[in-house]
Amino acid sequence: MLSALIQNLALITAALFAGAAIYVNAAEQPARLALDDQALLAEWKPSYAYGKLMQASLALISTVLGLLAGYLTGKWAWVAGAALILAPWPWTILVIMPVNKVLEAAPAEAASAATRRLIEKWGRLHAVRSAFGVAATLVYLLSIL
Repeated sequence: MLSALIQNLALITAALFAGAAIYVNAAEQPARLALDDQALLAEWKPSYAYGKLMQASLALISTVLGLLAGYLTGKWAWVAGAALILAPWPWTILVIMPVNKVLEAAPAEAASAATRRLIEKWGRLHAVRSAFGVAATLVYLLSIL
């Protein structure tokens, strides 16, 4: 019973991560790109600040639960799912963080076409995080079935 609970919670937290990441790419990013450059950057900053805490927490919780599920069931697929849901962390630190730092340091009133291009790039990079979340969710789901 505890094993089933852990497995289901791993799946749920991975699905929440994937859903939030997809929402950013499918709804929030297109909406913010409709704004002028200054409003675009002004919206991106707090959105990113709130989103990173939520998504990082979900990824970490899902990773721990996936590893526990792997330990309890003896199924290596849980470990693979845990690796996939944790993968956004190094991806963010190594690939997205340089873009984040430039955007976070830029004052909204100084936003320009170059700022817009960086936020567009950020969106493409963020889509990889979405893909990791979907992949982890599918691996966890298949592990339960």
